[in-house]
Amino acid sequence: MRIRSLGVIDDAVVELSPGFTAVTGETGAGKTMVVTSLGLLLGGRADPALVRIGAGKAVVEGRIALAAGASAVVRAEEAGAELDDGALLISRTVSAEGRSRAHLGGRSVPVGLLAELADELVAVHGQTDQQGLLKLSRQRQALDRYAGEAVSGPLAAYTEAYKRLRAVAVELDEIVTRARERAQEADLLRYGLDEIAAVEPRAGEDTELAEEAERLGHAEALAAAATAGHAALAGNPEDPEGIDASTLVAGAQRALEAVRAHDPALAALTDRIGEIGILLADVAGELAGYASDLDADPLRLAAVEERRAALTQLTRKYGEDIGAVLAWGEQGAARLTELDGDDERIGELAAERDALGAELGALAEELTKARTEAAERFAAAVTAELASLAMPHARVSFDIRQTEDPDGVEAGGRTVAYGPSGVDEVELLLAPHPGAPPRPIAKGASGGELSRVMLAVEVVFAGTDPVPTYLFDEVDAGVGGKAAVEIGRRLAKLARTAQVVVVTHLPQVAAFADRQLLVEKTNDGSVTRSGVKVLEGEDRVRELSRMLAGQENSEAARAHAEELLATARAED
Repeated sequence: MRIRSLGVIDDAVVELSPGFTAVTGETGAGKTMVVTSLGLLLGGRADPALVRIGAGKAVVEGRIALAAGASAVVRAEEAGAELDDGALLISRTVSAEGRSRAHLGGRSVPVGLLAELADELVAVHGQTDQQGLLKLSRQRQALDRYAGEAVSGPLAAYTEAYKRLRAVAVELDEIVTRARERAQEADLLRYGLDEIAAVEPRAGEDTELAEEAERLGHAEALAAAATAGHAALAGNPEDPEGIDASTLVAGAQRALEAVRAHDPALAALTDRIGEIGILLADVAGELAGYASDLDADPLRLAAVEERRAALTQLTRKYGEDIGAVLAWGEQGAARLTELDGDDERIGELAAERDALGAELGALAEELTKARTEAAERFAAAVTAELASLAMPHARVSFDIRQTEDPDGVEAGGRTVAYGPSGVDEVELLLAPHPGAPPRPIAKGASGGELSRVMLAVEVVFAGTDPVPTYLFDEVDAGVGGKAAVEIGRRLAKLARTAQVVVVTHLPQVAAFADRQLLVEKTNDGSVTRSGVKVLEGEDRVRELSRMLAGQENSEAARAHAEELLATARAED
């Protein structure tokens, strides 16, 4: 990794060993920034406070070697990333303003994609993870992860049934608790539907009646206008001497007919005048028919206005026009059918709830059985690991229990509380020495013991669900002496099958590392490119001496450091 402008680090390169790398240095030197940098590369939260004071942005770049065909490679290539000699290049930039950008294999990608790849690439554990292990939910998740398909299969079916049961329960509760409101809604719908049915409106009827009312209200004026128009076009029988349009057009046609043979252009005009005459006659006839058919009956006008008033009552309540009123009626009828079917629906939902409850209980029993079987194997494996971590008499076990609840599901012949992950409460117990009763690790384990339990759990996981890299951030806190040596020895063993990176203060742990990196500040308080260096030979002895006694040149500390290194090399 190359780290620039992150925390106390100005510009540094961190080269990790394929096996076991220990990162050491004085408190406050910036060791944790190595963990933070890796977290950023793996999609961790970008905190602008991490950007070095005076810098505009922090940049972390990493090169991760991956096995060909690994699922992380496939997912990266799907996102458009390109490999560099089989390695994946990842870059993360965090600006002082809080903006964050991610690049994968030369392609800009969402930060969430890096988080997707993280689970397959690196397992990160620190002090906060130890505290997380104290939570019952995390202990159950750890057991489920160890159990694998034996739990994940029935758990998936259980989760699906649980979601459906919750949905059915919510719907049933709504129908039952809102019965009065729904009855009132049904009464209002019936009233409205009855009111519409009594009027029996037709689609578009309001528009038709408005036009008819307008016509009937001006019947006399319309008839007089039509009669006058007819007279102007076809003549008035009461005024034989009057001149009308038809007579004039006919006179023009006769005048042209006499000479049309002499000029085709004039013949064409004559024909057009003939067409005008025919059109005038048609319009005159229609005007005469319109005037005679026009009904000026005041009774019909009254009936139309009465009908319009009835339609207006509907549009005031149920829609802006009759079309909208009819649409409201259709929707209201469908809703009323739904409300009237509440009793039947309540029965259906109750039956489905009971069936789902029985199914949930059966699946919960299956989950409990699978967890119980896995717990015995898991506890035995962790106990065996603790023996190699200077806790030879410690015993780990699981307490898998259920809580009685009259509103729960029936499982194992009892009615017990249930949740989205089953009916089991899973608690990890530790008996640190013979004769000691098993107690929850939150109460029965010291800081050092908890660190070793955490490491033992992770080592067991490494055998069943391995990832390429494990990063431990001071999980050896509270440990010293022989226990520290055993932790170093166990981490070295884990490093034979995976890459292990440990940030540590313990020389007993660092001595077992294949590579030791020292993080140190310059005089101005920053970590520069030369501030992260690989320790070899005399430099490594000097750093281990400092870690042992706080004195780099102490002969006793140097002798002890050399002895630690010799012990570690003897076990390679």
